[in-house]
Amino acid sequence: MAKVGLGGGCHWCTEAVFQSLRGVADVAQGFIAPNAQLNAFSEAVVVCFDEQTITLEHLIFIHLHTHKSTKNHSMRAKYRSAIYVFDASTQERATQALIKAQSDFKEKLITKVVPFGRFKYSDERFHNYYRANPNKPFCESYISPKLAMLKRKFSRYYQDVS
Repeated sequence: MAKVGLGGGCHWCTEAVFQSLRGVADVAQGFIAPNAQLNAFSEAVVVCFDEQTITLEHLIFIHLHTHKSTKNHSMRAKYRSAIYVFDASTQERATQALIKAQSDFKEKLITKVVPFGRFKYSDERFHNYYRANPNKPFCESYISPKLAMLKRKFSRYYQDVS
């Protein structure tokens, strides 16, 4: 299994998106601090996946389309737009995927590829949040529309896991 960290929006949303993909074996929801220069924790997930089913590049494209990957906003410290990598090979592939994906967006992507540093799990009561609470207002307002877009735009990889 390969793994990558992804951050950009609420980890409840990010978790639900990646749990809905074929080839994703596990999604750990929590907070990532990349390294000494950028040591603050930010909401994120660690995704373990089978590259024979879904590639790193496809995960990155999906990630960029399911959060505000071109916007710097007041919550960016809490929701850092990032791809957290575990080795130099993955860093190069992720950087190339970002360059390739830029053509899908009118505005410049702000997402950064950074080394993975440390991970802290979120409170267990929030794990699998969407699966446990699909009818809560937050889920209906924010997560369900992302999953609907995922199903339309990335149907090859989408699987209903509700």
